[in-house]
Parts: sequence; structure tokens; C-alpha cells
Amino acid sequence: MISLNDRERKILDLLVQESQLSVAEISERLQVSKVTIRSDFAGLTEKGVLVKTRGGAVPAFHPEILERQRNMPDEKFRIAREAASLVEDGDTLMIVAGTTTALTARFLLGKRDIRVVTNSTLLLPYGRINPSLHLTLVGGEFRPQAEAMVGPQTLSQLEQYHVKTAFIGTEGFSLEGGMTTQLVENAETIRKMVTLADQVVLLADSSKYDRLGFVKILPLEVADLIITDSNLPGGIRQALEEQGLKLRIV
Repeated sequence: MISLNDRERKILDLLVQESQLSVAEISERLQVSKVTIRSDFAGLTEKGVLVKTRGGAVPAFHPEILERQRNMPDEKFRIAREAASLVEDGDTLMIVAGTTTALTARFLLGKRDIRVVTNSTLLLPYGRINPSLHLTLVGGEFRPQAEAMVGPQTLSQLEQYHVKTAFIGTEGFSLEGGMTTQLVENAETIRKMVTLADQVVLLADSSKYDRLGFVKILPLEVADLIITDSNLPGGIRQALEEQGLKLRIV
């Protein structure tokens, strides 16, 4: 989503809110020609963001995914870039589904012979454009609201691998509650990945601190490193570090 220009973002936002809008209606709202909107539709379709329909287009992603991608995009960008900086040529990784974790693959261009096992369909575009990224997408049941493969088949296939680093995410984290999520299947996948990696790195923007999800995943102490952004208050950083947690602030 970071590669979209301002008008493309506005078009996507309009279609998320009102999926039946026509080219003419969007043209009128954005005060540009129909030819321009049709050209934008073609570009967004090529990027995999829209699916063209008769007289218009619809978003290619679930609204929940689009909403998460719009939340703190700059912070997520920095967190993902920092995570990728930890990766060395020849490394093996697991990357769990998530809007921040998936961005890590964007910054692996230039690294050589990187093997990634993931349940995230958001990583597929990066596998197409990066010949040095050897991507294994595990099977399972597709959850469009998470762009993730989940379930017993996912867990079974993950067991075939062992990696140097697992990059995991969370919908909420705190000292008391640990890592939490809304979906049971997400928690199961993260727990499995943690057992199959030599080191675990948690990627979580500051807006997720003190959120409490429906399902508890694991205590924060499981993470060897937590990468978050500078909006996390200093008092919370200190409290986390006093508990022996290692933080990297970007």
C-alpha cells in the first residue's frame, strides 16, 4: 500500500466505503476526468489492489486488512525495515501473517539466498520480484481478513521446517497480558513458529500496547527482541526493560 500515490489512496478509500461507485461518480468526487480514473483503475488492478468489474472496480483485499494498513504506516515501515536489517545472506526465516511482518519482505531486496516460510499471502508479491527470496507458503484454510493460511494443515506443514529467526506480530501486547490476538488460529500459528526458530523477534507498533485481544498467545518474555516505534512512552519502555525485555526503538 505504501507504493500508492495520493489519488490512488483516495480511490481505494472511496471504494472501501462504497464498493458500488462507478467511474463517473469517482471522477466527479475527485474532480478529475473519467479517462484519468480508468487509467488509475488499470494501474491499481495491475498492482493487485483492485479487481475490475463492469463499470467500476472493487478492492482486492478485505476491509480489515486495508484498515490495518492505513494505521501508522510510517511506523510500520520503519519497524519492518529494521527487522530486515537483522537478516544476513543465507538466513532462514519464518514470517507470520500481519501487515507489519509482511512488509519485512519488502526490505530483503539485495540480500542473497534468503529462505522464508510463511502463512501470509501478503508476501507473494515480494516473492515474484525478488529472485533471491525463496518463499514457501504453507497450506491451510484461507482467512481473507488476515490474508493468512491457518488451521491444522498450516501447523502440520510448519513442523517440517526449522529456521534461524521467526518474525512474529500481535494485535495487542502488554507486560500483564503478554501478546494477544482476536483469532484462535493466529495464536496457534505463532506458538508453533516460536518452537521452530532459534530466535524470535516481535514486531509491534506502539498503538498495540495495552490492547487486550480475545486470545492470549504467549508472554512477552518469549521474544528475544521487540522492535517498536518511538511513540511508545518512555515510562513503558523503562518498565519493559526492567523486566529484562530487549527493545529496539525506531
